[in-house]
Amino acid sequence: MTIAVQPAGQAGLVSNTENIPFETDDGVGRLANLGLLVLRTDQTIEDEFRFALPDGVALYGARLHSPVEITPDNLRKMEADIAGTVGLLPDVRFDVIGFGCTSGALVIGESHVAKRVREAMPEVKVTDPVTAALAAFKSLGAKRVALLTPYIATINHSLREAFIARGLEIPVMGSFNEPDDNRVARITASAIEKAIVDVGSSDACDAVFVSCTSLRVARIAEKVEARLGKPVTSSNHAMAWHMLRLGGYDKPIEGLGALYRRGLGT
Repeated sequence: MTIAVQPAGQAGLVSNTENIPFETDDGVGRLANLGLLVLRTDQTIEDEFRFALPDGVALYGARLHSPVEITPDNLRKMEADIAGTVGLLPDVRFDVIGFGCTSGALVIGESHVAKRVREAMPEVKVTDPVTAALAAFKSLGAKRVALLTPYIATINHSLREAFIARGLEIPVMGSFNEPDDNRVARITASAIEKAIVDVGSSDACDAVFVSCTSLRVARIAEKVEARLGKPVTSSNHAMAWHMLRLGGYDKPIEGLGALYRRGLGT
């Protein structure tokens, strides 16, 4: 008697069609591919970006080593890991890379951040929350900006001085003064909204910037703008908009506030 023995794993197999024909397209990012360097401690930025980005724009993130405690010395240490973290992004053609840390961009320097990114990806466009905020306020025509942060005083005043040096006026400031990034991510949207209204209600300012990628602003921007009668943006909100515009997506997007109805420099 001859017994037929099936190869392992094929017992009971009725059909096995191989080399099925297929077609390819431009993938998830048919309109743009955006890469995001996300701090290891950040629990907010990816959610905010996915809320803001339209269909056809792909977002790919890589985690950048970062300390929980936000201090100038700790922020400077991140620079050495930027290029290596860019190398962890998938093998697609990126239109824009964003560095997801406002205070880190300030302390390291926007040009140094871009230089480190381009060590790994030479031709890519690069932005960060500081660069994006400046582009946002230029587009909005706002120069007198109220600044809301979660940072300690040293970083707050450095950030204010940096924006002033770049042509903005910062006549109003407010801070939660919380150095632990894990706690910052837990600050409620209602607490943030109240703080935006408190600082932004001053007649000395004509717009509000909420600094820190861990603060949740994208979902409340339009609502709080209606309360204030002034534009409101944040680190995540401004950078997602800037990356879209740099990546060639120039259509207005409703429901995200005044900024998303504007293009670069218009």
